[in-house]
Amino acid sequence: MDYLLALDQGTTSSRAIVFDARARVGGEAQREFAQSFPRPGWVEHDPMQIWRSQLECAREAIYEADAGGRQLRAIGITNQRETTILWDRKTGQPLAPAIVWQDRRTASHCEKLRKAGHEDSIRALTGLELDAYFSATKLAWLLDHLPGARARAERGELAFGTVDSWLVWQLTGGTLHVTDPSNASRTLLFDIHKQCWDEALLALFNVPPEVLPEIVDTSGVIGHTEPSLFGGRIPIGGVAGDQQAATFGQICVSPGMAKNTYGTGCFLTLNTGTEAVASRNRLLTTVGWRRGPDTRYLLEGSVFAAGAVVQWLRDGLGFIRTAAEVEALAASVPDNGQVVMVPAFTGLGAPHWDPHARGTLMGMTRGTTAGHIARAALESVALQTVDLVDAMVADSGQPLKELRADGGMTRNDLLMQMQADLLGVPVVRPRQTETTALGAAFFAGLAAGVWADEAELQHHWAAERVFEPRMSADQREAMRSRWRKAVERTRGWDDPE
Repeated sequence: MDYLLALDQGTTSSRAIVFDARARVGGEAQREFAQSFPRPGWVEHDPMQIWRSQLECAREAIYEADAGGRQLRAIGITNQRETTILWDRKTGQPLAPAIVWQDRRTASHCEKLRKAGHEDSIRALTGLELDAYFSATKLAWLLDHLPGARARAERGELAFGTVDSWLVWQLTGGTLHVTDPSNASRTLLFDIHKQCWDEALLALFNVPPEVLPEIVDTSGVIGHTEPSLFGGRIPIGGVAGDQQAATFGQICVSPGMAKNTYGTGCFLTLNTGTEAVASRNRLLTTVGWRRGPDTRYLLEGSVFAAGAVVQWLRDGLGFIRTAAEVEALAASVPDNGQVVMVPAFTGLGAPHWDPHARGTLMGMTRGTTAGHIARAALESVALQTVDLVDAMVADSGQPLKELRADGGMTRNDLLMQMQADLLGVPVVRPRQTETTALGAAFFAGLAAGVWADEAELQHHWAAERVFEPRMSADQREAMRSRWRKAVERTRGWDDPE
């Protein structure tokens, strides 16, 4: 039996899943790791904890599947994107905590560049908004604030990478410093049309080219693991950002197909084929994947807080003991009791792009209960997705026929029904909801010859349940109108001006 190991390194946990040649799960493991919030708006991770948790998960999943080194055909990696790590090339040790994609410490840097008139040129080259979400200003911050870091970087002593680069470095014993176009396209340093690091962008963000990884294909054997890690040299056959991997795992391989991943954040993607479609509604144009000469592009919209909202109910407010309990708590009331939550804990993403927005809870009365707040929390995830779909439909000119949904939150039937109701279109949940890991396995399996082509992958995707909309058009519009009002009152809250 041929096996593929998918390493799925996420924002709040590391996961590993072993798939067989029929895309069935043979073994899996998951580890949460610490989240650090040293100052308001700052979010950090320990890079060594990321690596250790990912390695432990991989070994446990391999053991559970009884898939030793000889049976593992390849490893596929997928990862939280934009999160920025800087490490010493000689020792392999990180110089500082990773600055997570949610971190807003460089919002003022972005504002200065915007006022200087660079926003349009950056968008034209990268397909991205000028925002602290992306890696460039995070890397510049590290180089400027760590003593001697900039000089060492210019001498070639330091390496920058998003989490994919960090994992490949560790897996290969420091012999490979690489990334793929799907991750590179999230840095604000990469020309998505020429598919290379851009000299003008490097100069603008004051990033020395010596720290950058080499660009390799999303699907293709790029190297092998250290034999001591898994009992043999395993080919690394796929590297992709989490949302691109999830899109591929949902088999959204044809133009016009869309999926939404419900994880720590929410990420909606639309396949636009070989054309990099420029958004008129502040969505992102990004590389989906590259396989040899073939590059596919996506339109993407990002919600910063989805599963993070449930974590806050659990860890911040103590309303629930486990994330799974939120569905029953939200279902304990028939409606939200006029309560609206806008979870802009670290600002608002697409299509608003307001780093100064902050979380709000509106419409509460003495009759408001934990159930109302939990229900409003789930509705906030669905309503943020509605904003993205509206923008995407306007950009593409095509109405959405269905939404394929994946990620951990899709196990919540109430949320999926809310989403169908508020969109007014069916929401399709696949049998395998961990499609991010599945996409990584697909990329690696194609590289290793387990599957011949994308058409063969179609046989390994199937719907588990379709949620049909039940809400009336009047109810839908009333909820969406109240949401828009709440968002407007949230915006600019933390603006220093």
